[in-house]
Amino acid sequence: MKLPFEIDLSGKTAVITGAGGVICSELAEALAKCGCKVALLDINEEAAAAAAKKAGNGAIAVKCDCLDKGSLENAKKEVTAKFGTVDILINGAGGNHPSATCDNEYMYPDLECEKDFFKLSEAGLRFVFDLNITSAFLTTQVFAADMVKTGGNIINISSMNAYRPLTKIPAYSAAKAGISNFTQWLAVHFAPCGIRCNAIAPGFFVTNQNRALLFKENGEPTARTGKILAATPMKRFGEVSELVGTLLWLVCDEASGFVTGSTIAVDGGFAAYSGV
Repeated sequence: MKLPFEIDLSGKTAVITGAGGVICSELAEALAKCGCKVALLDINEEAAAAAAKKAGNGAIAVKCDCLDKGSLENAKKEVTAKFGTVDILINGAGGNHPSATCDNEYMYPDLECEKDFFKLSEAGLRFVFDLNITSAFLTTQVFAADMVKTGGNIINISSMNAYRPLTKIPAYSAAKAGISNFTQWLAVHFAPCGIRCNAIAPGFFVTNQNRALLFKENGEPTARTGKILAATPMKRFGEVSELVGTLLWLVCDEASGFVTGSTIAVDGGFAAYSGV
C-alpha cells in the first residue's frame, strides 16, 4: 500500500470492528503503516487474522461478536493487555441481509412478487438494525469508557444510504441513516471529554458483500451497476484505497482537530447528483 500522505501515529492504539472485510482491512493496513498499533476485531477470526498479517506492524486479530457485550469486554481486555489504552475506535461492523431486502424496486398493486415490502420479516429488520446500530452502540460503550479520561477519536462507517435511501433495502438504508445521526449525538455528548466522533460514508465500492449484486458470474455488470454508475458523476466505482486519505485526515488531530459530528462522503459525487 502507498499512503497518499504520511502522519505519525506512533504510540497510538486503534481498534477496528468488522476488520476482516475489504474496506476495514484496508483501513487497518493504513493505520499500521503510520506506526499505529492495530487490533482487528471480527466474528470471522480467520479473516481478521489474514487482515492483521497483511497490515503488519504487530497488528493482532481478535475474535469478537460485536452484538455480545461480554465478547466485546473480553476483546478489550485482550487489546489493552497487549497494547494499552485505546485511542482510536473505528466502528466498521455492519451490513445487510436478504431477509430485509425486497425483490423489486417499486410496489405495483397487481404484480405478484415473492418478497415485496409486506413479506419482509421483522426478524430480518431487527438483524440489520442490530448489525449496524446496536453493534456500534455496544462497541462504543465498551471502548470509549477509557477515552472519557484520556480523549480519543471515534470513526463510524456510514453509507450513501444515509443520504439517499437505495431501493430494495429499507432496513439497511434506515440503519445507516441512524449511524450518521448517532455519530452527531456522540460528537456532542463526548465533546467535553476531548473525544471527536465523525463518520465516513463510502459511495459504491466493490466488496465481498455486494459483488454478486454488481456483477454477474461471467463478470458482466448487472443492471443495478448500470444505474449506480449513471448516478455517479465520476462514472466509476471507488477504489478502497481512496478512503485512506479521509481516514488519515480524521485520525490526525493536527489536521482535523476542530472536526467532529461530520459525515464525510467519499462517493464520486453520488450524493450531490439529482439525476437531471
